[in-house]
Amino acid sequence: MSDRPQAFDTLQIHGGAAPDPATGARQVPIYQSTAFVFQDADHAARLFNLQEVGYIYSRLTNPTVAALAERITHLEGGAGGICCSSGHAAQIMAFFPLMMPGCNIVASTRLYGGTYTQLTQTIKRFGWSAKLVDFDDLDAVKAAIDDDTRAIFCESIANPGGYITDLDAIAKIADDAGIPLIVDNTSASPYLCKPIDHGATLVVHSTTKYLTGNGTVTGGAVIDSGKFDWSANDKFPSLSQPEPAYHGLTFHEVLGPMAFTFHSIAVGLRDLGMTMNPQGAHYTLMGIETLSLRMQKHVENAVKVAKWLEADDRIESVTYAGLESSPYFDRVARICPNGAGALFTFAIKGGYDNCVKLINSVELFSHVANLGDARSLIIHSASTTHRQLTDEQRQAAGALPNVVRVSIGIEDADDIIADLDQALTKALA
Repeated sequence: MSDRPQAFDTLQIHGGAAPDPATGARQVPIYQSTAFVFQDADHAARLFNLQEVGYIYSRLTNPTVAALAERITHLEGGAGGICCSSGHAAQIMAFFPLMMPGCNIVASTRLYGGTYTQLTQTIKRFGWSAKLVDFDDLDAVKAAIDDDTRAIFCESIANPGGYITDLDAIAKIADDAGIPLIVDNTSASPYLCKPIDHGATLVVHSTTKYLTGNGTVTGGAVIDSGKFDWSANDKFPSLSQPEPAYHGLTFHEVLGPMAFTFHSIAVGLRDLGMTMNPQGAHYTLMGIETLSLRMQKHVENAVKVAKWLEADDRIESVTYAGLESSPYFDRVARICPNGAGALFTFAIKGGYDNCVKLINSVELFSHVANLGDARSLIIHSASTTHRQLTDEQRQAAGALPNVVRVSIGIEDADDIIADLDQALTKALA
């Protein structure tokens, strides 16, 4: 094989995988095994001491899951990665090595409702906190950072409104503060956006969405750029200071660019246990093989549907960043050069009641709490995914009462439009 870097379309099929050495199987096998036999006592000791890479127990590592982690790492341009049980688990896994009681995260106000709740409510039980800021106000982001801030967190393409974050500007703020930038890249996928190229330290995914692409399994991933200096200050003792559970091993000193990844396996998955199922990993590996093809169709359809909606006098507004009317249109070519994604919202004349009527009238669209499926999906965020938020928080997130969120699928675009048209006609009758 030449030293020429492989293109995305090649990596999504071959990254992290080779024919099975035992059987010659071309597809990554499902290693449905809880534990793995050691060669001898010394081999077992080396594995447990992190002196050798291998498989011990599937809560920590599993060959099928490891192949998936490596493939996503290739696609994101990272140094290492882990997979876990869900996107929410991935976020906790990303924060876990960085945070201590009393520490905080500076996060964007434009977040998925479940993430908003996780950051403003759930993490308090760990003694952590979050400060939510409008990431278009760079001065406010800078001002929110204090001595206890350990990370900045945002979504590349925000759910639900399809807002595109200026990752370059936010990464510079993180660099100046000496803290990592964590980017949820779920709504974009690495085909549309590669946050590490824009300065992100860690990238998290709900692999449930576009990476799998068929609505069959839940999963999450954390990819490390390998570029952050965890020993530059004393803010990250889990990585820069001796770890008692491993006889004083200092992860960053010994493992360098792989420090975060190995800590996430050896401590995070060991103790939190948010493990990905190998069969689920297999479904996602198969889904990724067609990622670029699907994303191209998703984006092509989303542009056509968004333009149709924008021109319809029954619609008040459309938030899609791929429209020239969007205030974030100029960011698309720089942050998401392959397109603005397929997730956006639109506001219907007549408010909340007409949103409900619309959702009850669609036939092709599926009314589900998911996104990134091959099928077109629709939901009323204010009464579902963002229901727990206050009115002010819903407004900041773009989940107003008169707004519905759509995840445009890969069906024929004219059929998608026809379904919205007939549903709007019924809703506004």
